Amino acid sequence: MTQSLWTHADFRRLWAAQAVSAVGSRITRTAVPIIAISSLGASATMVSVLSAMTMAPGVVIALFASGAIDRARKRPLLIAMDIVRAGLLLTLPVAAVAGVLTMTHLIVVAALTGAATAVFVIAKSAYLPRLVAVDALVEGNTKLQTTEAVAEVAGPSIAGFLIQAVTAPVAIVVDALGFLWSAWWLKRIEAGEETAPPATPEHPLADIVEGWRVCRARPVVLALLAAEGTFGLFAGFFAAVYMLFTLRTLGLDEATVGLIIGVGGIGALWGALVAAPLTRWLGYGRAVVICLALSMAANVLVPMAEGAGQLTIAFLVGQQLIGDGFLSAFMILSVSVRQTALDHDVQARAGATFQVVGGLSLPIGALIAGPLADVVGTGTVLWIAIGGALIPLAILSFSPLWRLQKLADTRVSA
Repeated sequence: MTQSLWTHADFRRLWAAQAVSAVGSRITRTAVPIIAISSLGASATMVSVLSAMTMAPGVVIALFASGAIDRARKRPLLIAMDIVRAGLLLTLPVAAVAGVLTMTHLIVVAALTGAATAVFVIAKSAYLPRLVAVDALVEGNTKLQTTEAVAEVAGPSIAGFLIQAVTAPVAIVVDALGFLWSAWWLKRIEAGEETAPPATPEHPLADIVEGWRVCRARPVVLALLAAEGTFGLFAGFFAAVYMLFTLRTLGLDEATVGLIIGVGGIGALWGALVAAPLTRWLGYGRAVVICLALSMAANVLVPMAEGAGQLTIAFLVGQQLIGDGFLSAFMILSVSVRQTALDHDVQARAGATFQVVGGLSLPIGALIAGPLADVVGTGTVLWIAIGGALIPLAILSFSPLWRLQKLADTRVSA
């Protein structure tokens, strides 16, 4: 019987690094758009620009840094990105206290923090298969996603009350301290790392081409890439207008919105716990597709909340509880497919390809959604997003992923 990863000392350190910083990240994710809307009076278009700039730098980083990440030691890179993000975020409360916080400052910090986060996410995804055995990947991803789920419960709820008590910029200090906590625990990991030879690519785009090549060479991975790209486009609609919809259209206060978003963490928690059992019941590929389908179906509850009277909060809570649960399971299973299907020495470049596709589709969706919301309203934009999200579901349903029975078969059928 395979031992639990809780007996793996270095995995426990990786988990501890994530635990507190994950809560802090939710606080900032909630606080930044609230600063723009409530403190700086931003329009829907400006909020969409802020949302896009949080995600867009990841595209550039993923394009040009992935090969270097594959050839570098991952742990020092993760530590450095934690420290960079902490320093950037601390400039926001300093500027707020000095009375010089502006929308430009907020966008610049969001962009640079997004770039550092892109490096961190790519490196972390490439690091886990080096830290644990292949047959422990689903367990490792499940445990890390479970921590994210708990953070999703605590972070937005804490954010809502902190923002009301001490203002949004000051609440971001908690996130900065969380990144420093993460850096300290990552530094304590003892396992060494083998790295690829520090060869210089044949041309500046060689790493980009290689990342695309390895994803295209595996039909299952290519289907996931196409699905996540189209899904990201319409997820960008939600990211851009959700706060506007809840705060302005529905007239909810910040603390209530924080609590509602926090319920999504409960959903993500149960989703993480049922991911592996679902694969045994449905087969691996069908579990991936069905989880995505049920997550998207739950999204209809958000626009239905408009004009729902006493059911408004119930609809929003239901979407977070059901939608985030199945989305959590989908994310665990899909990333485990990619990590298993591809060799260790191309994980960062393949991960960067996914980051590029998501990094392009999310901000494009956000940039379309903001001006569109100014014309047709946030509720209509949400309905458009729900309809468009049927595209990735069709892609996966007609791909080889649907026939995949076990994760162990991924290397053969991918």
